[in-house]
Amino acid sequence: MPDMSASASLAMTHLVPLAKEVDENKVTPGVLGFIVFAVMAVAVWGLMKSMNRHMGKVDFKEKPDAAADSAAASGASPASPAKG
Repeated sequence: MPDMSASASLAMTHLVPLAKEVDENKVTPGVLGFIVFAVMAVAVWGLMKSMNRHMGKVDFKEKPDAAADSAAASGASPASPAKG
């Protein structure tokens, strides 16, 4: 089995000069990066607007339980946990 450190060393000697040729000040996300970011921002805005609309439709008032009403009328407590 070949020595893995030798192949990694060989790969690094070929890749390091390529990395030095790239000017770090000129590497930018470009127009495509801006378009992707803008689409994601519009999607999040749309989702937030939709969520706000759906949350406005939620009725927070709890409907009375029919079994609790009949049990309260008879004097028994419905499904009360055992004390112990």
